[in-house]
Amino acid sequence: MAYELREGVYRQPGATKNGTRSLSPPNHERGDQRARELHTVQVPRTEEMSGAEKVVGVIGGSGYIASWLVKLLLLRGYTVRATVRDPSDPKKTGHLLALEGAKERLHLFKAELLEEGSFDSVVDGCECVFHTASPVLFSAADPQAELIDPALKGTLNVLRSCAKASSIKRVVVTSSMTAVLFSAKPLTSGIVIDETWHSDPEFCEKSKLWYMLSKTLAEKAAWEFAKEKGIDLVTINPGYVIGPILQPTVNLTVQTILNFINGPTCPLNAATNFPMIPLHNFKDLSNEALATHCPSGER
Repeated sequence: MAYELREGVYRQPGATKNGTRSLSPPNHERGDQRARELHTVQVPRTEEMSGAEKVVGVIGGSGYIASWLVKLLLLRGYTVRATVRDPSDPKKTGHLLALEGAKERLHLFKAELLEEGSFDSVVDGCECVFHTASPVLFSAADPQAELIDPALKGTLNVLRSCAKASSIKRVVVTSSMTAVLFSAKPLTSGIVIDETWHSDPEFCEKSKLWYMLSKTLAEKAAWEFAKEKGIDLVTINPGYVIGPILQPTVNLTVQTILNFINGPTCPLNAATNFPMIPLHNFKDLSNEALATHCPSGER
């Protein structure tokens, strides 16, 4: 049984029967309607144009989460400065330029995570900066170059640029639950995981959990730098963010979910032991992090 991604829903091409159970074809009309609802961002009237004449930066603007963030910010009236590796590549920018309000209030910048000073002109004049750019790879031939350096050095380069900009009131870093959960501590039913938890870098390195290590080191460095420079920092630590995509390519998170569904066996442990979060919940968290009443220094 294989599924494909179409307009934000997982589609089952047809029914199958294996002798023990049968699955009927899904209601495609209902599925397509649900997909359209998920793609529609409804902004309360009290918040419409709440960002008028305000400028917000989004680092890594063409990514899965960042694309939705750009869309939400534009709908709220913000002027958005988003970074991409290649502004001239329509595969990376076409979906952003097609967003409502993009023609008037979206500005794309070329920037490189490992290039110090690359973000100076982007963040100067912004009130808030969302840093979402970091490689998502669960295997790497060269973990240092492919994961750790872009995550760690990239985060510090963004924060260094933010430290130079007097206009910035807050920086929001998209971290990950992988920077929270991974240590030698046994996760028993009596354990309560909260914002005080941090993954253990030594455990991650010993276990060759390179993505987890990259996110852990990057967040740790972000908090230390923010404290040193007096930056108002908030981090968001989601698990798998699942939902419809805006960009034309399938991101790793969605591909992983498809692999769970399409595999010869369903790896339930892998699917259930790592928390998942619906996209609309993450958007709500991002909006809350943007608000000045959200306490600084929070995860």
